[in-house]
Amino acid sequence: MPLYFLKNSRSIIGPGAAIRPPAGYAGKVLYEGELGIVIGRTCTAVDEAAAEAAIFGYTAVNDVTALDLLTADASFPQWARAKGCDTFGPIGPAIATGLNWSAARVKVALNGRVRQDYPAADMILPPARIVSLISREMTLHPGDVIACGTSVGALPMRPGMVVAVSIDGIGTLENPYAPSV
Repeated sequence: MPLYFLKNSRSIIGPGAAIRPPAGYAGKVLYEGELGIVIGRTCTAVDEAAAEAAIFGYTAVNDVTALDLLTADASFPQWARAKGCDTFGPIGPAIATGLNWSAARVKVALNGRVRQDYPAADMILPPARIVSLISREMTLHPGDVIACGTSVGALPMRPGMVVAVSIDGIGTLENPYAPSV
Protein backbone atom coordinates (compact mmCIF):
# COMPACT_ATOMS: atom_id res chain seq x y z
CA MET A 1 0.00 0.00 0.00
CA PRO A 2 1.48 3.39 -0.93
CA LEU A 3 1.99 6.17 1.60
CA TYR A 4 -0.37 9.03 0.85
CA PHE A 5 -1.24 12.37 2.38
CA LEU A 6 -3.21 15.47 1.44
CA LYS A 7 -1.96 18.90 0.49
CA ASN A 8 -4.23 21.80 1.33
CA SER A 9 -5.55 24.02 -1.45
CA ARG A 10 -3.28 26.91 -0.43
CA SER A 11 -0.21 24.84 -1.30
CA ILE A 12 -1.18 24.82 -4.99
CA ILE A 13 0.51 27.30 -7.35
CA GLY A 14 0.92 27.44 -11.10
CA PRO A 15 3.86 27.86 -13.46
CA GLY A 16 6.03 30.90 -12.73
CA ALA A 17 4.71 31.45 -9.19
CA ALA A 18 7.33 31.56 -6.45
CA ILE A 19 7.85 28.70 -4.03
CA ARG A 20 8.43 30.18 -0.57
CA PRO A 21 9.30 28.54 2.73
CA PRO A 22 7.06 29.24 5.73
CA ALA A 23 7.87 32.38 7.70
CA GLY A 24 10.70 31.75 10.13
CA TYR A 25 11.65 28.39 8.56
CA ALA A 26 15.38 28.18 7.83
CA GLY A 27 15.66 24.45 7.11
CA LYS A 28 16.09 22.49 3.90
CA VAL A 29 13.40 22.64 1.20
CA LEU A 30 13.52 19.88 -1.42
CA TYR A 31 12.04 19.68 -4.91
CA GLU A 32 10.50 16.41 -6.11
CA GLY A 33 9.53 16.18 -9.77
CA GLU A 34 6.56 13.85 -10.28
CA LEU A 35 3.93 12.76 -12.74
CA GLY A 36 0.51 13.95 -11.61
CA ILE A 37 -2.76 12.11 -12.25
CA VAL A 38 -5.78 14.37 -12.85
CA ILE A 39 -9.10 12.76 -11.94
CA GLY A 40 -11.95 13.27 -14.41
CA ARG A 41 -14.90 11.54 -12.76
CA THR A 42 -15.97 10.70 -9.23
CA CYS A 43 -14.81 7.30 -8.07
CA THR A 44 -15.19 5.34 -4.85
CA ALA A 45 -13.84 1.82 -4.22
CA VAL A 46 -13.15 1.18 -7.91
CA ASP A 47 -11.15 -1.61 -9.52
CA GLU A 48 -8.22 -0.77 -11.79
CA ALA A 49 -10.29 -0.75 -14.99
CA ALA A 50 -12.74 1.78 -13.53
CA ALA A 51 -9.81 3.75 -12.08
CA GLU A 52 -8.22 3.95 -15.52
CA ALA A 53 -11.51 5.28 -16.92
CA ALA A 54 -11.65 7.91 -14.14
CA ILE A 55 -8.27 9.39 -15.13
CA PHE A 56 -8.83 12.56 -17.18
CA GLY A 57 -5.16 13.19 -17.91
CA TYR A 58 -1.70 13.85 -16.55
CA THR A 59 0.27 16.90 -15.47
CA ALA A 60 3.63 17.81 -13.93
CA VAL A 61 3.92 18.22 -10.16
CA ASN A 62 6.68 19.53 -7.94
CA ASP A 63 5.96 17.94 -4.55
CA VAL A 64 7.98 20.43 -2.47
CA THR A 65 9.00 19.27 1.02
CA ALA A 66 10.29 21.10 4.11
CA LEU A 67 12.68 18.32 5.13
CA ASP A 68 13.36 19.58 8.64
CA LEU A 69 9.61 19.74 9.41
CA LEU A 70 9.21 16.18 8.16
CA THR A 71 11.94 14.82 10.42
CA ALA A 72 11.57 17.12 13.46
CA ASP A 73 10.11 14.26 15.52
CA ALA A 74 11.88 10.99 14.71
CA SER A 75 9.00 8.95 16.17
CA PHE A 76 6.28 10.63 14.10
CA PRO A 77 7.09 12.03 10.61
CA GLN A 78 5.03 15.13 9.79
CA TRP A 79 4.16 14.39 6.11
CA ALA A 80 1.19 16.78 5.72
CA ARG A 81 2.93 19.57 7.62
CA ALA A 82 6.19 19.23 5.64
CA LYS A 83 4.48 19.04 2.24
CA GLY A 84 1.35 21.17 2.77
CA CYS A 85 2.94 24.58 3.30
CA ASP A 86 1.61 27.47 1.21
CA THR A 87 3.22 27.36 -2.30
CA PHE A 88 4.56 23.79 -1.86
CA GLY A 89 2.38 22.30 -4.62
CA PRO A 90 3.36 23.65 -8.04
CA ILE A 91 1.25 22.02 -10.78
CA GLY A 92 1.14 22.50 -14.56
CA PRO A 93 1.71 23.75 -17.19
CA ALA A 94 -1.02 21.67 -18.86
CA ILE A 95 -3.17 18.58 -18.51
CA ALA A 96 -2.29 16.06 -21.21
CA THR A 97 -5.09 13.74 -22.24
CA GLY A 98 -4.39 10.56 -24.15
CA LEU A 99 -0.82 10.53 -22.84
CA ASN A 100 1.02 7.23 -22.79
CA TRP A 101 2.42 7.85 -19.31
CA SER A 102 4.66 4.76 -19.44
CA ALA A 103 6.61 6.22 -22.38
CA ALA A 104 7.23 9.58 -20.66
CA ARG A 105 10.36 10.73 -18.86
CA VAL A 106 10.39 13.03 -15.84
CA LYS A 107 13.31 15.47 -15.79
CA VAL A 108 14.02 18.07 -13.14
CA ALA A 109 16.56 20.82 -13.68
CA LEU A 110 17.78 23.14 -10.97
CA ASN A 111 19.14 26.36 -12.51
CA GLY A 112 19.36 24.52 -15.83
CA ARG A 113 21.32 21.55 -14.46
CA VAL A 114 19.43 18.24 -14.70
CA ARG A 115 19.21 16.69 -11.23
CA GLN A 116 16.49 14.08 -11.82
CA ASP A 117 15.88 12.09 -15.02
CA TYR A 118 13.83 8.93 -14.84
CA PRO A 119 11.29 7.04 -16.91
CA ALA A 120 7.74 7.23 -15.56
CA ALA A 121 7.54 3.49 -16.26
CA ASP A 122 9.88 2.95 -13.29
CA MET A 123 7.06 3.81 -10.88
CA ILE A 124 6.40 1.05 -8.34
CA LEU A 125 2.63 1.28 -8.90
CA PRO A 126 0.98 2.30 -12.19
CA PRO A 127 -1.49 5.22 -12.11
CA ALA A 128 -4.65 3.09 -12.35
CA ARG A 129 -3.50 1.01 -9.37
CA ILE A 130 -2.76 4.15 -7.35
CA VAL A 131 -6.23 5.57 -8.09
CA SER A 132 -7.89 2.24 -7.26
CA LEU A 133 -6.09 1.93 -3.92
CA ILE A 134 -6.81 5.50 -2.83
CA SER A 135 -10.45 5.22 -3.88
CA ARG A 136 -10.93 2.39 -1.37
CA GLU A 137 -10.55 4.86 1.48
CA MET A 138 -11.58 8.21 0.06
CA THR A 139 -13.79 9.35 -2.78
CA LEU A 140 -11.90 11.05 -5.59
CA HIS A 141 -13.58 13.91 -7.47
CA PRO A 142 -13.02 15.60 -10.83
CA GLY A 143 -10.07 17.95 -10.56
CA ASP A 144 -8.31 16.02 -7.78
CA VAL A 145 -4.61 15.60 -8.52
CA ILE A 146 -2.51 12.68 -7.30
CA ALA A 147 1.29 13.00 -7.34
CA CYS A 148 2.79 9.61 -8.22
CA GLY A 149 6.05 9.85 -6.28
CA THR A 150 9.59 10.68 -7.28
CA SER A 151 12.91 8.98 -7.95
CA VAL A 152 16.47 9.62 -6.80
CA GLY A 153 18.00 13.06 -7.12
CA ALA A 154 15.64 15.19 -5.01
CA LEU A 155 17.87 17.80 -3.41
CA PRO A 156 17.52 21.04 -1.43
CA MET A 157 16.94 24.39 -3.15
CA ARG A 158 18.33 27.77 -2.16
CA PRO A 159 16.60 31.12 -2.64
CA GLY A 160 17.21 32.45 -6.14
CA MET A 161 17.23 29.02 -7.77
CA VAL A 162 14.73 28.01 -10.45
CA VAL A 163 13.37 24.46 -10.56
CA ALA A 164 11.93 23.11 -13.82
CA VAL A 165 9.97 19.84 -13.98
CA SER A 166 9.66 18.60 -17.57
CA ILE A 167 7.59 15.63 -18.66
CA ASP A 168 7.39 14.39 -22.24
CA GLY A 169 3.99 15.21 -23.72
CA ILE A 170 3.06 17.66 -20.93
CA GLY A 171 5.66 20.43 -20.98
CA THR A 172 7.76 22.22 -18.37
CA LEU A 173 6.60 23.46 -14.97
CA GLU A 174 9.05 26.15 -13.89
CA ASN A 175 9.04 27.95 -10.53
CA PRO A 176 11.59 30.13 -8.73
CA TYR A 177 12.46 29.42 -5.11
CA ALA A 178 12.28 32.70 -3.20
CA PRO A 179 12.95 33.64 0.42
CA SER A 180 9.98 33.82 2.78
CA VAL A 181 8.30 37.18 3.13
